[in-house]
Amino acid sequence: MKKNQQIKKRKKIIYDLMCCKEYQPMRAKELAAILQIPAGKREELHTVLDLLLEEGKITINKRGRYEAVRTPSPKSGKKEKEKKEKKKEEKKTSKELPRFQKGSCYTGRFISHPRGFGFVEFSEEGLEDLYIPEESTGTALHGDLVQAVLKKGEKNGKRCEGAVVKILERGITQVVGTYEKSSGFGFVVPDNQRFLRDVFIQQGNNMDARDGDKVVAQIRDYGSRNRSPEGKITEILGSPQETGIDVLCIARSYDLPMEFPERVQNQADKIRETLNEGDLYGRIDLRNLTMVTIDGEDAKDLDDAVSLVKEGELYRLGVHIADVSNYVQYSSALDREAYKRGTSVYLVDRVIPMLPKKLSNGVCSLNAGEDRLALTCFMDIDGKGKILSHKIVESVIHVDRRMTYTAVNQILQGDKEMREQYRELVPMFLQMQELSRLLRKRRGKRGAIDFDFPESKIRLDEKGKPVEIYPYEHNAATELIEDFMLAANETVAQEYALAGIPFVYRTHDNPDMEKMEAVLAMVHNAGIKTRKAQEEIRPKEVQKILKELEGMECEPYFSRLFLRAMKQAKYTTDCSGHFGLAAKYYCHFTSPIRRYPDLQIHRIIKEHLRGKLTQAKKKHYEEILDEVAAQSSAMERRAEEVERETVKLKKAEYMKDHIGEVFEGIISGVTEWGIYVELENTVEGLVHVNSMTGDYYTFDREQYRLTGDMTKKTYTMGQKVRVRVENADLQTKTVDFVLEREE
Repeated sequence: MKKNQQIKKRKKIIYDLMCCKEYQPMRAKELAAILQIPAGKREELHTVLDLLLEEGKITINKRGRYEAVRTPSPKSGKKEKEKKEKKKEEKKTSKELPRFQKGSCYTGRFISHPRGFGFVEFSEEGLEDLYIPEESTGTALHGDLVQAVLKKGEKNGKRCEGAVVKILERGITQVVGTYEKSSGFGFVVPDNQRFLRDVFIQQGNNMDARDGDKVVAQIRDYGSRNRSPEGKITEILGSPQETGIDVLCIARSYDLPMEFPERVQNQADKIRETLNEGDLYGRIDLRNLTMVTIDGEDAKDLDDAVSLVKEGELYRLGVHIADVSNYVQYSSALDREAYKRGTSVYLVDRVIPMLPKKLSNGVCSLNAGEDRLALTCFMDIDGKGKILSHKIVESVIHVDRRMTYTAVNQILQGDKEMREQYRELVPMFLQMQELSRLLRKRRGKRGAIDFDFPESKIRLDEKGKPVEIYPYEHNAATELIEDFMLAANETVAQEYALAGIPFVYRTHDNPDMEKMEAVLAMVHNAGIKTRKAQEEIRPKEVQKILKELEGMECEPYFSRLFLRAMKQAKYTTDCSGHFGLAAKYYCHFTSPIRRYPDLQIHRIIKEHLRGKLTQAKKKHYEEILDEVAAQSSAMERRAEEVERETVKLKKAEYMKDHIGEVFEGIISGVTEWGIYVELENTVEGLVHVNSMTGDYYTFDREQYRLTGDMTKKTYTMGQKVRVRVENADLQTKTVDFVLEREE
């Protein structure tokens, strides 16, 4: 009875959402994202959608999106008729979008669900993900490129159902998991919950792994419906109890390389650590110019140094970047390995560098007191933060002091002890703060969007156990470096874009308007004025809305929704601009030690400066840069995902030691399924509505709150609540809370 009542209420919520005039037709996964429905609860959403389809209240349009079926009133009958006639005319001239047809095969990526069923995702516009029931998955495994056919069409409005008929390409070739030893054979139980088959290991293929060891297994035979995949253990990672094995398993499951090949390491070892006169030829000597590096306390790969001289009202900013390309030649073993890695990866307990430590922490790192080769971008900036002119040069530099964000921030805040310790540098730091504010103000005026979410910092003990989690807030010093690096990146990108030279840019496309329309509708319902529907949104408008939301209880929620509606930044060879920064030109120039695109464009810049960028060279770059951009974007996404997974793991591990304890937190999200609560230490967990006993709670979409039917008790965005830690699951890396009852 209670379940029926819940479904009835959920039907009303979703139908009301679709009837809202600001609503734009969405796919099921977009609805799930907007409603913040956890992945494990999305079947309930499909159930509700199917019921609404059966009742004829909603329909699926030709683009595979859900929308309400509106019943015209007598007064609007004429208008509706005119609309229908207009649609008929449009149909005659418009091209039909692709739809599933019986007998046709469709190629897509199979996404497995831990409960056995799955979906095939298609890149073709207009095709909704095809649901594959467990009995129709065939031998498909998570990540496989497959061909699927339509099994059941949109009968009575129900979503399409399909079957996998052919495996075109295997998505996973090796698994990380736990070895379970038996007499004469064994199995590897994968850590990846989407890889649903244990891998059979014959006696001679186990590398003498012990029962319970964490291992990497190469898959040799993918098996059949009735036979397990078969593989060979290629690496024994160690016992689960060993320090760092948990993080190592996540890293290896993403195929991150942990060691450098011998040939690469040998090439790095041969590089000289000191400069000679030949290294300085053709470079501007800046060793007498006062400059500093400003980084975190634990940073060892120092890419950038900064200098500033003020002459009257004119600021001359110098951004000095390590000249890594001097040591990493194109197509060398070092270069090929850097290209393969794409980026350094910063995990909770280690760094997996793009370049061997001799370069990343040694000869390339701008260590204080050492002569270093650099690429310098000088910018002359006026009192309004406008860059009047610039010059890019090859240089040799000598960093005076290695500063930390903490120390510089204390100086800027007026700390007497710190100001005395660095008294010769204090005037420059104060001028840097002046300039930083001017640059930030100018960037803000043009509409740059600043999402200010604190980073999570996790402190581990010597055994890799999390002992403290806290928010790492931005301060004046971090903003200062951010502003200077952004200025240099924009300046370099503008010069090479206007010159028409092949280059790699950092681009951020305009948001997905379907997702953005839904967010704007919610913002409008919260009382914030937004622009009219169907209009292209500009960065300035998003910035203005976020400014109006400041201080409101729903601010964190909307900030996250806006962020999710944004597209992911990527590397491209077309300079199409950066929406988030409201910048027409942008690239990554300032971190060649840890990002391959920066290293690549340094080569182009140096050849241009030396007059060696011939037509043949330009053609060469035109041929390779698209692949460089695509590879770098893919490796960046991999790095972000594995970094996020290790943080989630350590947060769950930390909270596992606090089960039963009570914390105060702030409601960071309210959905029909429950409330998300974020603790002061940045750990977020779900209070599921099923655990909120004693009343039945109804979700109010317009007010973003849950209200008890009997008690009228409400839970809304930004509200402080006390929660008890109910569970922390290391496998799923999630935390569950329950509300602490009030006395």
